[in-house]
Amino acid sequence: MTKRLKVGIVGCGTIGTVLAKACRGRLKNKVELVGLYDTDSEKAQKLAAAIGKRIAQKTVHDLFTKAGLVIEAAAGAVSGRLLDQAIRHKKDIMIMSVGGIIGNEGLLKRAAARGIRVYFPSGALAGIDALKSAALGGITSVCLTTRKPPQGLEGAEYIKAHHINLKGLKRQTEVFSGTAAEAVRAFPQNINVSALLSLAGIGAVRTKVRIVADPAIDRNIHEVEIRSKSGVVRTMTENVPSPANPKTSFLAALSAVATVEGIVNTVRYGT
Repeated sequence: MTKRLKVGIVGCGTIGTVLAKACRGRLKNKVELVGLYDTDSEKAQKLAAAIGKRIAQKTVHDLFTKAGLVIEAAAGAVSGRLLDQAIRHKKDIMIMSVGGIIGNEGLLKRAAARGIRVYFPSGALAGIDALKSAALGGITSVCLTTRKPPQGLEGAEYIKAHHINLKGLKRQTEVFSGTAAEAVRAFPQNINVSALLSLAGIGAVRTKVRIVADPAIDRNIHEVEIRSKSGVVRTMTENVPSPANPKTSFLAALSAVATVEGIVNTVRYGT
């Protein structure tokens, strides 16, 4: 029997739950789920019970000692620290909260120097394959326009600080325009896709981002335009919310599972 990849998951919310169930289901022949951790220990215990395996860990350190691949499905506030711990433990890591790596790109160089593999799923976005290919020929510009229903932006500190009134909007309204670096700082919970575009393309300073509140839509829509020497690529992704949590894109959760499949399968599709 082929040796299975030992996987540990940090964060037992929507995406962590989807991943855990996939590890125990469709991936069970190639993946062994060996640990779950969440700062809310009750969440980890409940998820472990739901999948019928007593693998909730008391500390992140315990999880790193057991797993060969650690998956971060927690928050941007901790993804940088987890990457640092992966380097220290010399373990591969998959990061969902890509925004936490912007400003900490030096960690990626450290990981490469130690032979640590770092995986970033495409999440709620299309066109990452084309972006990576275009980068080899020279990219002129990358622009992301994200449209969200107003309620999807409520509570963001940037919205509060700039006294933007989202209630009662009758038409689509641009609430932010700037670089990806600025967008990640302004909307750490809302614009994770811009961080991924930055890391795979031309960086957080050169990648441009627009955020639009649109009362006519009920889902997040991401439009990407990539201009390069190889041509122009335009993509649009309309993301259906996860059935378990309307704040999480269903596609983002599925992309996490697809990334693990790509790691353990011998046949891979795309760039």
